[in-house]
Amino acid sequence: MKFINIHAHSKTANSAVLLNAHENFLALDLNAFYSIGLHPWYIKVSYASQELELLKFSATKPNVLAIGECGLDRVCDTDFELQKHCFIKQIELANEVEKPLIIHCVRAFDEVIHLLKQHHVSVPVIFHGFNKNEKVASQVLDAGYLLSFGQKLMFESTAAVFKSTPLDRLFLETDDGCLAIEEVYKMAAEIKGITMEQLQKQIQKNANLVFGENTFGI
Repeated sequence: MKFINIHAHSKTANSAVLLNAHENFLALDLNAFYSIGLHPWYIKVSYASQELELLKFSATKPNVLAIGECGLDRVCDTDFELQKHCFIKQIELANEVEKPLIIHCVRAFDEVIHLLKQHHVSVPVIFHGFNKNEKVASQVLDAGYLLSFGQKLMFESTAAVFKSTPLDRLFLETDDGCLAIEEVYKMAAEIKGITMEQLQKQIQKNANLVFGENTFGI
């Protein structure tokens, strides 16, 4: 059984990987699965409208499985109002094309959840690279959304949050980290006290519900 990796920036061996692209939406590899979106770090006021149009054009491609990563980031230099404008447009796009949202959120969880509710998100929502505390995790889970974890599982605080996260509300990823997806799964299985096979089967079920039955072909 392959390892499902729902957020990565390069292909990984022995895994079904969802590659992330924040630009060049017209040049996607037809033999790979993608999430595509305007990342808060890279939004520029001079061409945000053009990028949104390209994103909308590409979002219906069959190998595009999700919109994102998108969201809000209070640490980056991008104007916060511009971030919100582009995030709202991507919530609306995800609803329109009926594909999940993958969220990037830094110090803006209240605002992100508020905008998701205000604009009536109707698709599954995954907060990727989660490494916050139990309170924030509960805030996300109580809103009905999912969490994806990566190499920060090596830290005790993140491991504790992961341990308390229901199995049917989580995913695993490599992002741009140095750990292989197999190592992330190994850590995750040990934290949960289950076998690797049990974890793989559960994440396959989660993927079927969020992305569609047998989307990754496994």
